[in-house]
Amino acid sequence: LLCPCLLYGAYIFLPFDAPLLPTVSARLVYTLRCATFATFPIVLGMIVSGISRLCSSALEPFGELHREVEIHRTYVSQSVHLFILYFFNMAVLATYLPQELLKLIPLLTGLFAISRLIFWMSYAIGRSFRAFGFSMTFLPLLAMLLWNLYGMFVLEPENLLS
Repeated sequence: LLCPCLLYGAYIFLPFDAPLLPTVSARLVYTLRCATFATFPIVLGMIVSGISRLCSSALEPFGELHREVEIHRTYVSQSVHLFILYFFNMAVLATYLPQELLKLIPLLTGLFAISRLIFWMSYAIGRSFRAFGFSMTFLPLLAMLLWNLYGMFVLEPENLLS
């Protein structure tokens, strides 16, 4: 329930508009530029994972990982998988959205980045707390997927393979 409220509030109250993007290629470039900001939590996780791996007191470099190192490694791998799903959904979504709703692209990017950081912090606190951050990442992704499927099969079925 928090994600739609956050997106609606940001859509109404943040004072920016998406640039005029008349072609599909311009929309995809805009989505690609926005998606680069969504990689910030992943790159930060890679840096912290590398530093924690260097600072761990493991004598065997390929041995069993400590909990601190395992948390960061798991976060990075899950974030990369979710980013791939996020990026492809955003690319398809950008082709179906009308011009006045293209403001959702950077808002969804910001939500993805913030929710991954919340997941990381809650995962480091304890495994039972990570559901909030994961649901803030996964549920908007699921909503985008359902909207994309609706757009492809119901709104424009004649352009499905073109």
